[in-house]
Amino acid sequence: MAEFSTSIKDQGNINIVYLKGFLDAHTAPSLENTFSGLVDKGRYQIVVNFKDLAYISSAGLGVFMAFIEKIRENNGDIKLSSMSDKVFNIFDLLGFPLLYEIFKTEEEAVKKFNEIK
Repeated sequence: MAEFSTSIKDQGNINIVYLKGFLDAHTAPSLENTFSGLVDKGRYQIVVNFKDLAYISSAGLGVFMAFIEKIRENNGDIKLSSMSDKVFNIFDLLGFPLLYEIFKTEEEAVKKFNEIK
């Protein structure tokens, strides 16, 4: 089975979620648990760093759709950063750039949250 892991860095009011490996139907529950944990703690400003993500399937994309409404209802957002061209092309093909802000770097995404204050 493909490997996948998440890790979280707390940066003030913002949580940065790092994805690593292959995000598919088998590994999507791990990301669901990560997002659920953040929402349960009232952490609604989330940057997802895709630097070490090699692959994402439609099941992985579905996790983002499952959480974005609840997060935005709580004045938060999920901002995406550091995607490889391969991963970005999947997001782009499905119209995600219309729904999510996608940044070249994690720093740019964090900065965008800080501008909102």
